[in-house]
Amino acid sequence: AAEPEAAEPSGGQEGKAAAVRPGAEMGERPGLVVFDLDYTLWPFWVDTHVDPPFQKSSDGSIRDRNGQLVKLYPEVPAVLERLHQEGIPIAAASRTGEVRGANQLLDLFGLDHFFRYKEIYPGSKVTHFQRLCQQSRIPLSQMLFFDDEARNIHDVSKLGVTCIRVSNGMNLSLLKQGLEAFARS
Repeated sequence: AAEPEAAEPSGGQEGKAAAVRPGAEMGERPGLVVFDLDYTLWPFWVDTHVDPPFQKSSDGSIRDRNGQLVKLYPEVPAVLERLHQEGIPIAAASRTGEVRGANQLLDLFGLDHFFRYKEIYPGSKVTHFQRLCQQSRIPLSQMLFFDDEARNIHDVSKLGVTCIRVSNGMNLSLLKQGLEAFARS
């Protein structure tokens, strides 16, 4: 069996007890869960590793303009479905310059309906989160963020957001770790 992915919680998590009480994720829940896209929901940078526009084949596979197969990390649909079933709003925050391609992929993968808010454009994740806070009226301290880049985790954790570093793609185990970290924060 594969080892569970190690989460690197940030945003005031340092120095807190590592033990997690059973069912912690059922305690206080985040008001908004925010996901980066590249190397968090899918294993590539949409602005450099693939070539939009994308097309969905009759077999359901998604390919870029050169015919390269494009996939999500395997557990991403289950992660988003779980949050949706629990009534927790979901947002995307991506610094990609390929805004159209990122939005097209969310649509083609059938994920667009999960995202209540989307901040997808080049710039700072801090700006993304300030806008998410304005749009949603959810305090930054009530947000949980998953991203693969240490600099984004560092910057966003300074805002009071509970941040989890994603090292090998988003999965259900990492979601559980994030919800538990949020409940302890």
